Amino acid sequence: MSHRRTSTTTADADDNFLAQLGIKPELSRRTSPFQNYAISMTVICILAGGQTMFGFGMIHGGPVVMLGTWIAIGSFTLLVGLCLADVVSAYPTSGGPYFMASKLGGPRWGWVTGWLNLLGLLGAIASIDYGAAQFTGAFIQMQWDIAPTSASTMWLFALILLVHGILNSAGVRVLNLLNSISVWWQLGGVALIVGALTLSSSPHQPPSFLLTFHNESGLSSTLQVVLVGALVAGYTFCGYDASAHIAEETSDAQVSAPRGIVRSIWVSWAAGFVLLAGMLLAVQDYAGTLNSATGVPPAQIYLDVLGTAGAKVLMLVVIVAMLLCGNAEVGACSRMIYAFSRSRALWGWQSWRLVNPRTKTPTRAVWLSVVVPFVLALPALYSMTAYWAITAINAVGMIPAYGIPVYLALRKGRDYQPGPWTLGVWRKPIAVIACAYVVVITVVFCLPQTSPITTDGFNYAGVALLVALLFAWVTWVTRGKKAYQLTADHTAQPSEALLNESF
Repeated sequence: MSHRRTSTTTADADDNFLAQLGIKPELSRRTSPFQNYAISMTVICILAGGQTMFGFGMIHGGPVVMLGTWIAIGSFTLLVGLCLADVVSAYPTSGGPYFMASKLGGPRWGWVTGWLNLLGLLGAIASIDYGAAQFTGAFIQMQWDIAPTSASTMWLFALILLVHGILNSAGVRVLNLLNSISVWWQLGGVALIVGALTLSSSPHQPPSFLLTFHNESGLSSTLQVVLVGALVAGYTFCGYDASAHIAEETSDAQVSAPRGIVRSIWVSWAAGFVLLAGMLLAVQDYAGTLNSATGVPPAQIYLDVLGTAGAKVLMLVVIVAMLLCGNAEVGACSRMIYAFSRSRALWGWQSWRLVNPRTKTPTRAVWLSVVVPFVLALPALYSMTAYWAITAINAVGMIPAYGIPVYLALRKGRDYQPGPWTLGVWRKPIAVIACAYVVVITVVFCLPQTSPITTDGFNYAGVALLVALLFAWVTWVTRGKKAYQLTADHTAQPSEALLNESF
């Protein structure tokens, strides 16, 4: 009885604080502090980023760059996460960065941040789930010798999105359960992969191999190779804002959500280093791994060291981790769509902000979160270059969205009112470093990644960022100035007439 009474009191305090921010609590507050951490840990997903970007790292600098920049990028990411967590404690809402930016800098800052964050989330779902479809296709080829095609990969991608839509529509309890499983699956998966590769009878690289440099990119500048190689970690350390997006469903959100952000980063940082080091030491043939017939360098390492049976087991471990990652990303994105629609930022906002009265879940926002990524990925049927150009907005949109509220809180100075989880006197110096890092890593995301530059090898991240910023500006001028209302009318459910009007 005592625990139940305490939980009720905490939930009431959370809801009362939301009301002070001008938001009516509508979602089910059934997410524990551990489950809040679990969604960010699941979205970062070192078994997804560390595997899909492994070949990229081998080309751009090799072992010394992969491990060295993992340490560096992880440390800077932790600084950004600490500062973002400080602001989340002050504004623990489903809107995440855009709501913070609006409160700290005004509606235009919120509008731009919101679109960068939303487009980044949608691009992330397209990238993660399409990657899961590709890995699944590679496994099918290993198991049944059926070569994947662009069409079969797209069908697998559609099936994965459909499953994620169904799971997220079932309610936050299902999402919480899967995210909790995902944390242990990832950590157990890292232990299994590294343990199996290390304990195998196959020869291993000496420790000095981890200090070797390899450049297969064609880039002549060593500095540029190192910077581009840092994107193995740069692309992986994204999505930790998920803890903010489910804050309205988390108990003691002002403390639990910021802790979830910080914990997900440092745990992923440590486990990811172990994973990369273990896999690099197991490389049998550098050129053969890069040019693997599977198209997936990690799969070639598994095959060379463990044989077909062992490789299949480890591939399944990675595929399940990817599927859990994509499912969590849909959950975070749907909450972002729900919150952004409360602020009337999206066309048809009256529909996307509706909450299912039975599951207390923004079901329509869930399905929008799976339909849009499918549309984004359709160009992959004809050109992978076009697909990567579209999904490049993933990291290059999300990282600036994290930096903007940190910068605005820093700019506010003594007028900024932190929440109960705060960096205190350390906030300013850490925020200065964090903001500088966000600028630098955003530029690095846009650097040419190969030489000579061709249509297929062109890095479209800079183009994607410019298009996103132009889109945000045009929509602000044509719609946002009149429609955007951060907290107005949040206490009223849209009427049937308004719902019909939205279509």
